[in-house]
Amino acid sequence: MTDHREGVEGAAVEEPSSPQRGGGPIRRLYDWVLGWAYTPYAVWALFILALAEASFFPIPPDPLLMALCLGSPARSLRFAGWATGASVLGGVIGYGIGAGAWHLLGGFFFQYVPGVTPDAFEQVRSLYDRYDFWAVFLAGLTPLPYKVFTLSAGVFAINFPIFVLASALSRGLRFFVVAALIQRFGPPVSRFIDRYFNLLTILFGVLLVLGFLLVGWVL
Repeated sequence: MTDHREGVEGAAVEEPSSPQRGGGPIRRLYDWVLGWAYTPYAVWALFILALAEASFFPIPPDPLLMALCLGSPARSLRFAGWATGASVLGGVIGYGIGAGAWHLLGGFFFQYVPGVTPDAFEQVRSLYDRYDFWAVFLAGLTPLPYKVFTLSAGVFAINFPIFVLASALSRGLRFFVVAALIQRFGPPVSRFIDRYFNLLTILFGVLLVLGFLLVGWVL
């Protein structure tokens, strides 16, 4: 049965159906994040979550964004704007950590932040060497660990304007597409996105890159 609770500014927030992800700390953390949708601080929670996920937090802001969009469809694009701005700002912070404080904090990140490993950094280095803009763009759009790319972009001194542009375009596209679909189609598309989110974002990212390559080839 669908659960409605009072959310941001008294709006009825519909809890999206989620597939069972299993128990453990990550599942509890996911539920804790989603629980913020039913409080008056939901928008600020979305902002802070999107900012933190770009450098160290393991749960993406998408579930909270979807819950807020379901509760207040008319404000869906505004929520996407908050998530985008916060995520780009978080990426800039991650870049700054990598560029200026990695010699102090690198060991902590490698030991305690999920997904941030020396092997991942070496893989990202090779992607930067070959793709630069597209490496950041796909990391921001797909389930690839965005924080690995933001931190390593600073460590490897990736061109900062290119980094910011790729982050803004990819994170904006990701969040605004989700918000617009929920605003238009409501709970059914929310459940579909939640169930197949990883697959959908990977396919969308691949198709988008192929489209750009095709345009470049034709022109």
